[in-house]
Amino acid sequence: MRPIFLSMLFSGLLIVAQWATAAVSASFPELQGEAILEVRGTIKKTNKDGVALFDMAMLQALPIMRLETSTAVTDGVHLFEGFLMRDLLAYVGAEGETVTATALNNYAIDFDIREFERFDVLIAYRMDGAPLLSSDKGPLWIVYPRDQHPELQDIRYDYRWVWQLTRLDIR
Repeated sequence: MRPIFLSMLFSGLLIVAQWATAAVSASFPELQGEAILEVRGTIKKTNKDGVALFDMAMLQALPIMRLETSTAVTDGVHLFEGFLMRDLLAYVGAEGETVTATALNNYAIDFDIREFERFDVLIAYRMDGAPLLSSDKGPLWIVYPRDQHPELQDIRYDYRWVWQLTRLDIR
């Protein structure tokens, strides 16, 4: 009688695990357009082989944030539009301490994940109303609110403005 009970218990647990996995996947939209951002690592929500892939429409569906700030690589103050890094991390259920951002040219830099709670770090897809193009800084650019926080006007933070962002790795 015991082996039958254990078999039934195992089968029940397997069904619950499969249902939970399907429920998580179902709540994450499938890719419709070209993938422009990949999020991987210790995340709860994925849509392809343990990775969260986003097209532009999916990213633009996140809560929109606007930020006026200057940059170290452009003249004057610009209006950036995108979404907060912390909103994206919450959306995928990120669990970790470090985020590594990687650009199209393989430039990569590590961030302490708590930094995104401390500052309204934006992943921008528009600047001054125009889409960011891959031929310039786009389609995604990590932007800090440098004019709102004097400590962000430091070269150590300038290195964190990853343009042509393609991947985030959560550890």
